[in-house]
Amino acid sequence: MKNQRLPGRQLKSKILSLLRQDDLNQALAIIERLPARQAVNPLFSFFYNTDEQIRWRAIIAMGAVVAHLAETDPESARVVMRRLMWNLNDESGGIGWGSPEAMGEILARSPLLAEEFAHILVSYIREDMNYLEHEGLQRGALWGLARLAESRPELIRSAAPYLVPYMKAPDPILRGLAARTAAALDNNESKAVLAHLANDRAQVRVFMNNRLMDSTVAELASQSGKPKISPA
Repeated sequence: MKNQRLPGRQLKSKILSLLRQDDLNQALAIIERLPARQAVNPLFSFFYNTDEQIRWRAIIAMGAVVAHLAETDPESARVVMRRLMWNLNDESGGIGWGSPEAMGEILARSPLLAEEFAHILVSYIREDMNYLEHEGLQRGALWGLARLAESRPELIRSAAPYLVPYMKAPDPILRGLAARTAAALDNNESKAVLAHLANDRAQVRVFMNNRLMDSTVAELASQSGKPKISPA
């Protein structure tokens, strides 16, 4: 099956069927054997799927595909990264759903791309840089940073002071994801706020352990025994 090319509609149907499988890891193993550059477009389209689980699984699959692509064709992987960045640009004309999450997943999986693009992901939470004003996209950027912080915290140490406003936000998902990232970074600038959030019992629903899970801000802020946002 490796490198087997399929017509566009057939490939899209095949990938959707795989994303619906019970075993996501098994599905990812098959998707990674598809022609990477051909698989990217269907995965992008699933970022807008009305089924939230399909949407998240497409994001995880994009991470796996592009990280694998970076090992064999780094420039093509960079093209995908630039496309994700373009989706978040005001000039793109779209909203960019799923793009910051996919960036975080890719960077968590690819050392090469993480070194090159981690600072871009950080820039999306900074008001003096590429700040994302839409709350939904802010959630995405923070999820991506939390995912990256699990595997490569040293690359986003600079994000610590910019997480504090999100840790105080009215939206509990912003608070929880920002706190999760801050906990992984273990920075003095956010420790006081992080300690306060240890008592925050607001309910949140996030994608962790290959599935959507109900949690609390306090659980996301915990520095010990925490489940991973998604597969390593």
